[in-house]
Amino acid sequence: MQLRQKAKTIELALQGGGAHGAFTWGVLDRLLEDARLDIVGISGTSAGAMNAVVLADGLCRDGSAGAREALQTFWRAVSRQAQFSPVGQSPLDILFGPWSQGANPAHLMVDLWSRMMSPYAMNPLNLNPLRDLLAAQIDFERLRSSELPKLFITATNVRTGKPKVFRRADLSADAIMASACLPLVFQAVEIDGEAYWDGGYMGNPSLFPLVDESDARDLIIVQIDPIRQQAVPRTARDILERLNEITFNASLISDVRAITMLKKLIEVEDLDRKRYKDMRLHRIHAEQELEPLGATSKLSAQWRFLKKLHDIGWQATDAWLETNFCHLGRRTTVDIAAVYL
Repeated sequence: MQLRQKAKTIELALQGGGAHGAFTWGVLDRLLEDARLDIVGISGTSAGAMNAVVLADGLCRDGSAGAREALQTFWRAVSRQAQFSPVGQSPLDILFGPWSQGANPAHLMVDLWSRMMSPYAMNPLNLNPLRDLLAAQIDFERLRSSELPKLFITATNVRTGKPKVFRRADLSADAIMASACLPLVFQAVEIDGEAYWDGGYMGNPSLFPLVDESDARDLIIVQIDPIRQQAVPRTARDILERLNEITFNASLISDVRAITMLKKLIEVEDLDRKRYKDMRLHRIHAEQELEPLGATSKLSAQWRFLKKLHDIGWQATDAWLETNFCHLGRRTTVDIAAVYL
């Protein structure tokens, strides 16, 4: 009788990126299909935080099948809500796209207002349908009482400017919305007397909670925002988009550099590897497919677009597993020097 191969344990670091988080949905869908993998820790920010808690709640309910179903249900619900948004694609967007929102008069007006008016004035009732969607779909009480996978959700403390990592015992719909709170669009999320903005400013996503508090040594970064851009931006919009990409990648680059320095220290000083974790880093991305979509497409939640992003994520992960599954548990597969240093 042939014995079943023991699953390889992995940790996931999930970036934010608005509707482009559907790419991460595709990545997770493919990983969950593979019975050779066991996800034991997840760090997520913004859309990555939403994917993380939806996945974890589905696992608690019905294992990998439950997680895959929960992710699809969540992204379908996001798409249904978007049908009522005035910030959709105009005929010009469709003509000059793909999936851009840049020529939509409603989008242009909201974008202008957000630079001139506070969200406290634009949305005094602090309405956010996405929070209601999360609260309805996720059983946070059950999620807080379960053990695996370990969850780390990052937000930015408005007053201190430091990252705040919410662990499983602290998770709530408010904590997830804090991680996704863009300060020009939403009022700061108040939790226990502290105000929080989007976690992408200080940890997109945070890697060190996975290094310090999870047992796996294979950490897969699911990256949405491109590190490199070939063209130098020249229009005001392109400059702002590139500035945001650099800003939201800065903390990730810093964390990878620190982990790399720790790895070198382990090797040079011959430290006890049972005490000092020698992390193996991996990266799943689709820069060539996502970069041309533009930043405004992160607001496009049409089901065809979300499904397209899902399929891109699925295919990228399938190709990554074909090449790199054999290296899990053995070595780092991302060229850290070329990508991050």
